[in-house]
Amino acid sequence: MERLDKSGRVFLVGNTLRYLRFLRDFSVVPYTNNWIDTGIAGFTADKRYVVQTLPKVVERCVLMATDVGDLVLDPTCGSGTTAYVAEQWGRRWIMIDTSRVALALARSRVMGARYPYYILVDSPQGQRTEAELSRSVPSEKPTYGDVRQGFVYERVPHITLKSIANNAEVDVIYERMQPHVESALKDLNQALRGRRANGFVEWEVPREAEQGWDDAACTAHARFWEARIARQREIDACIAARAEYEFLYDKPYQDNKKVRVAGPFTVESLSPHRLAALDENDELVIAETAANYDLGADVSRRDFAHVILENLRTAGVQQARKAGRITFSSLDPWPGELVCAEGRYLEGNADKERRAGIFIGPEFGTVSRPDLVRATREAADAGFDALIACAFNYEAHATEFNKLGRVPVLKARMNADLHMAEDLKKTDTANLFMIFGEPDIDVEPVTSEDGEDDWIQVKINGVDVFDPSAGEVRSDGPDGIACWFVDTDYNEESFFVRQAYFLGAGDPYKSLKTTLKAEIDPDAWATLHSDTSRPFPKPSTGRIAVKVINHLGDEVMKVFGV
Repeated sequence: MERLDKSGRVFLVGNTLRYLRFLRDFSVVPYTNNWIDTGIAGFTADKRYVVQTLPKVVERCVLMATDVGDLVLDPTCGSGTTAYVAEQWGRRWIMIDTSRVALALARSRVMGARYPYYILVDSPQGQRTEAELSRSVPSEKPTYGDVRQGFVYERVPHITLKSIANNAEVDVIYERMQPHVESALKDLNQALRGRRANGFVEWEVPREAEQGWDDAACTAHARFWEARIARQREIDACIAARAEYEFLYDKPYQDNKKVRVAGPFTVESLSPHRLAALDENDELVIAETAANYDLGADVSRRDFAHVILENLRTAGVQQARKAGRITFSSLDPWPGELVCAEGRYLEGNADKERRAGIFIGPEFGTVSRPDLVRATREAADAGFDALIACAFNYEAHATEFNKLGRVPVLKARMNADLHMAEDLKKTDTANLFMIFGEPDIDVEPVTSEDGEDDWIQVKINGVDVFDPSAGEVRSDGPDGIACWFVDTDYNEESFFVRQAYFLGAGDPYKSLKTTLKAEIDPDAWATLHSDTSRPFPKPSTGRIAVKVINHLGDEVMKVFGV
């Protein structure tokens, strides 16, 4: 009871003892299942997709159901709102969708977003912030920057009579600061001796000085309230720090001097499930014939391969340089199993004609390495000089396949706009079919800082590109590469970015600053602007993978055994 009195938390109303409670003692209200505020927020939301969910709705679900570092799955991700929210709040995520439009929107949205930099608990800055909030000595435990330990959150105290009564620090503060209050009160009563016979006790001192008080009384009065307010502020802070409290998981502390971008992620593509096709007599269609059925589509719709060939005839195949375009003098159907057309183009300063077999991948799916091998064998048997494969996506191992015998394989990635090919204006200026060559890479043995010899590093020299005008492979330097990544322990299933580097002509440092709208640590940038990777131990899988991306966004991956 004495501590409650010292804290200014008890007072009399008549003969009844009352407890003084402030709104800040527990200044939060828990959410209910009536989320009215999410509806109001929707009127000002900037939507990118017709069925886009409001980030505030997804954010509340994620914060209620997961902790930092948990995995979030959205099997119908649309424009990637779940990925955007999960990335912001430090959750891992897997997004799935069947629409290429949705995946393109989600990818650009996550890659182009800027997020606040939340202070990690497992960091020196987090230890200092926690110590300030709890009024304790900072922890000296080693930190590792593990996001799974969570963020440093704002918190609100849940102050009760019990927490105040059991707080021994109130006595310490009162004993330390009460002499200043009593000294000022003594001086005030001394100055008012002629006006008030018995003097004031502490609780009787008015908040404002009365008229007629001399300067000495006014000065003592001001000093009294300054000391009393300082004492109460210290006690209130002590009560708030020692009381039970609730974490505000939607309000982490931020470091406003830093900006955060998305962590590394990959976009994988899987072929759709194969469906059994039935004809008009409900008879099962054999596999060879099933390819001719366009399930769920209008029978009047033109064949996908025919549409692609029409655009290929007009647009040609573009390589990294404009001079590297393959322009077909003719493009005619070919009665093959996988090779569907024969294209003719000029090589060697337009004096030698070459024949290329055209292989077109599925409209909704991924080209695998066995598909390329079979198509290349078919092209070789038919006497073609090269195979040009056109597909929206290639399986990881397919990107390594570049030649079979004498027949080179050119893998052209088709622009997603070709899904709307019937609505596109056919023009030779559109980069609808892009070829990006094989990276020219050296894997070099190095000695680690600890003196271990079983370490390696990767050096990228450029990209080897087939030049159709000369009929030979030429090498572009590192200036043709926008960025490149290394998976130092490739598992043959998915590419995980473990090291990232940025190259390219011009000033990529300036471009990155402009994109982030923030300054970048020059020392940190120096470690990222390099054509040589940091040393790393040989992988347990015996494989590493390197992915290279050019300035047009085309990418190629190569796997190395080490």
